[in-house]
Amino acid sequence: MKNFKAGTHINQGTYKSFQPELINKPWVIEDMELLNLLSQADRQLGRLDMYSEYIPNVDLFISMHVLKEATKSNKIEGTQTSIEDALLDKKDISIEKRDDWEEVQNYITALNTAIESLKDIPFSSRLIRNIHTTLLKGVRGKHKQPGVFRNSQNWIGGASINDAVFIPPVHTSVQELMSDLEKFVHNNEFFFPDLLKIALIHYQFETIHPFLDGNGRVGRLLITLYLVEKEILKIPILYLSDFFERNRSLYYDNLMIVREKNDINQWFKFFLVGILETAKKGIETFDKILKLKSDVEGEIQKLGVRSVPALKIMDHLYQKPIIDASIVIKLTNLSPPTAYKLINDLEVLGILKEITGGKRKKLYVFGNYLRLF
Repeated sequence: MKNFKAGTHINQGTYKSFQPELINKPWVIEDMELLNLLSQADRQLGRLDMYSEYIPNVDLFISMHVLKEATKSNKIEGTQTSIEDALLDKKDISIEKRDDWEEVQNYITALNTAIESLKDIPFSSRLIRNIHTTLLKGVRGKHKQPGVFRNSQNWIGGASINDAVFIPPVHTSVQELMSDLEKFVHNNEFFFPDLLKIALIHYQFETIHPFLDGNGRVGRLLITLYLVEKEILKIPILYLSDFFERNRSLYYDNLMIVREKNDINQWFKFFLVGILETAKKGIETFDKILKLKSDVEGEIQKLGVRSVPALKIMDHLYQKPIIDASIVIKLTNLSPPTAYKLINDLEVLGILKEITGGKRKKLYVFGNYLRLF
């Protein structure tokens, strides 16, 4: 990729937009350090995928991975919802936090819907527009043409286009660029390793910036969708937003280095390090989940006949580790006094902890599990 050219700055009168090169073409890798990183990232991702096959009821734990991804991806955009807040119902969120909370919930819905949609709709502009529609539904970007590629100029950073950090291509070229990106996704004529392919797709999508709002969130969501569609992952258990959020400056800098210095290799290396680290952390998290699950089940056996409804509660808690008495009653069909007695038992065992401090509408958290995320 020695001769890689990212694109050209085009004078638009009062500003210069960046016109990226098309990416649907043959690629040649010459950097041995990059190939070594690619090999390591592939191995770790394979380990994570294989690991997930041997975890009993692995679907119980997916929703928490999605929740963490949603809060981290939105945090990069300035949203301040924590995982704890995201687990609460809307009625339990203070008015000033509700906009942020709703954006996180939209991200969760968009990701889950998109994963399901892959059964019928391929990775495509149509799928991307559907994701964008869900992301912006009823939130701050709802007037920014949800699900529609932009028909005006946008920019990144700065109070106006004149002091912008980056100005994407003119809107009249968005359709062609997105069509090229889609062709690249499905091009089997030219071989290119999948992890580098999605790294390039993410870079190109962020550079095109095809929507008026929500491009960062959509672009990060596409990474997981690609890995699932290409069956690199059987289930959606790898998300890079946590890595990008912890290395936010490097994330933006490495994207800009491609555009300014034509250094795509540096972006590829950063991206692969993210895959490598995130896959390793994913395996560690699953190890801790399995140990915690085993320990908890050992404690619950002490409850005798009440262990059966207690295990039903645990299945719920692995998906959403905050609960109240009404949910316990619904899950177990126990009478309210018996349900409260069971909650108390789980508190005594150190599994649940009351977090509201009130006498009514008490909420209980499965803290040891939540902390793993």
